[in-house]
Amino acid sequence: QVQLVESGGGLVQAGGSLRLSCAASGGTFSWYAMGWFRQAPGKEREFVAAIRWYGGRTDYEDSVKGRFTISRDNAKNTVYLQMNNLKPEDTAVYCCAAVLMTGSRWYRTSDEYDYWGQGTQVTVSS
Repeated sequence: QVQLVESGGGLVQAGGSLRLSCAASGGTFSWYAMGWFRQAPGKEREFVAAIRWYGGRTDYEDSVKGRFTISRDNAKNTVYLQMNNLKPEDTAVYCCAAVLMTGSRWYRTSDEYDYWGQGTQVTVSS
């Protein structure tokens, strides 16, 4: 059974940085896409970024382009989300998710993902 465990959230001032980690286990992830989503209070879950484990190609939501970087460490089966120049509107619970890819398209909606972590809180103060 695939398990995903996030870590690295916390409280940071606007303009600061955090790095989230998502440790994956229980599967062979070569053909998976890994995504980060976030959900702020009273809002719907939204896509943040995704990476294809094989090849490392990445995809970002427009509001985080240039500030966030998704990456993976094959040896550690871990996906990272480096978040720089954080803004108060980035405050949310961040979750990582995994989906077994069936084609070359990107996966940007939460319904498409099969496995989810519990999430980690990110709070950005102004």
